[in-house]
Amino acid sequence: MAFTRIYLEHEPARADIDARSGDTLLEFGAPRCGHCIAAQAAIEAALATHENVVHCKIEDGRGKPLGRSFKIKLWPTLVLLRDGVEVARVVRPTFPEDVEGLLAAP
Repeated sequence: MAFTRIYLEHEPARADIDARSGDTLLEFGAPRCGHCIAAQAAIEAALATHENVVHCKIEDGRGKPLGRSFKIKLWPTLVLLRDGVEVARVVRPTFPEDVEGLLAAP
């Protein structure tokens, strides 16, 4: 799965996220967030060479339990999961290299 431009209509349950297999990149943010908008080119460029990574764009905010369960404080925050377990994260990436480093996490 490649880069996705649209935030999920419904936030997935934490149990569903934890049960995923393979690599999943969770992107927490909001469509109106300037930092999120600015990071899109870097995220898209990095994911172009990682077609095996599932990209889930999750709108975060008050009352959103998934973001709270990952202790998200700033947007965008990218969380890399491997088989449902967090292996790395990056906050407010601005360059493709920021995201590449995250995706290369052991």
